Amino acid sequence: MTQKVLTQIDANGNATIALNRPEVHNAFDPEMGVQLIGELKKLEADSTVRAVVLMGQGKSFSAGADIEHMKKSARFSQAQNRKAALASAQIFHTLYTLKKPTIARVHGAVRGGGVGLVAACDIAIGSRDATFRLSEVRLGIVPAMISPYVVAAIGERHARRYFISGEEFDAAEAFRIGLLHDIVELEHLNTRIGEMLSQLYCGGPQAILAAKNQVSRVANAVITAAVVSDTANTIADIRATAEAQEGLSAFLEKRKAAWIEPAPKKKSKKR
Repeated sequence: MTQKVLTQIDANGNATIALNRPEVHNAFDPEMGVQLIGELKKLEADSTVRAVVLMGQGKSFSAGADIEHMKKSARFSQAQNRKAALASAQIFHTLYTLKKPTIARVHGAVRGGGVGLVAACDIAIGSRDATFRLSEVRLGIVPAMISPYVVAAIGERHARRYFISGEEFDAAEAFRIGLLHDIVELEHLNTRIGEMLSQLYCGGPQAILAAKNQVSRVANAVITAAVVSDTANTIADIRATAEAQEGLSAFLEKRKAAWIEPAPKKKSKKR
């Protein structure tokens, strides 16, 4: 089987997943989708992995859905289309709910589903050459599967514009509307991601996961008594954990928390 997704874990627990179809600007077909989901789940289960960086090989991050597969899907029955769409939808959901912090390393062309991948990551850092387009309506379809993640990232108002216009926008606009968190020159992209990883590793691993879950629970929620109670219960529960006790002790003793100390060196792993 062709490796359409490449994974590497370095000595510090940084995992990188690279979309590996540069000849088609990393457009994804069903096979790539299966491989990507499989690799994400492996990384989630690997206790040595501290964070996951998603990138694209070659000139582009991802051009979205593969044109050849789209041609085939035009001949599918409704049942076949639904099955294929559900399989694709799992890519974004797996990435969005991953129990590790995720960073999108964005460059070049980002189209359709590629925008969905960026939005599904916790953090998105892009180069100034990146361009974006939600072009589905120009093909007579809609960006349905990626819509929950893109709307959460850029808001309903901006989503309405770019979903229905299909126009291209640049990295500066992606930053303005919230799709990208940072923009740097292409040659500084890896350095900025390294800096962000260092920031992430200052936080307790379990606290980071709990923080991700907290955002999902309260996003767009009406602040009711039940929500207020849930927030109180959450902090009360987490304060009792060993990780929280270590964090508080480290703060009071003016030392680094145990999770900040460099991980033991080991050989990089490639899959």
